[in-house]
Parts: sequence; C-alpha cells; structure tokens
Amino acid sequence: MLKTTLKIDGMMCSMCEAHICEAIRRAVPAAKKVTASRGKKEASFLTEEAVDLEHLKAAIDTTGYTCLGIESAPYEKKGLFGR
Repeated sequence: MLKTTLKIDGMMCSMCEAHICEAIRRAVPAAKKVTASRGKKEASFLTEEAVDLEHLKAAIDTTGYTCLGIESAPYEKKGLFGR
C-alpha cells in the first residue's frame, strides 16, 4: 500500500475539508481512508497502486484550493496496539 499526503492551502472549515476529500475521491476512485485536516493543511489517502500526481494536483487546484506539494510513501498497516 501507498500513503499519499498532499499539502493544501486555503482550507478554512469542515466544508473545505469535505470538498478536498470529494475531489480526491473523484480523481482517484481507488483511494481509501481519505482524510483532510484544515489545521494541518494537508490531506491523505491510501491506494494499492501509484497515483498520477499531476492529475491529482490539477484536480485539487481546480477546486479553488492550492496544492503545495504531494508525497507518496510505502504504508504498512499497524497491528493491534501499534505493533
């Protein structure tokens, strides 16, 4: 699995977070556990395969928010109690 994290500028409220999550789900239908945080100014999600980062950035930018950067890294699900 891969965890993709986006740095996003412009989120001010929970509706902004919802708009970002919706844009990610549309751009990456295989995305799982999509979350956004206005406080951290980031969004993240999990996928089985690599994602087209330019397509994802364009999808965020068209919503009126600014994607400042995208990072993908391998993700391992932690077991019970973080082990």
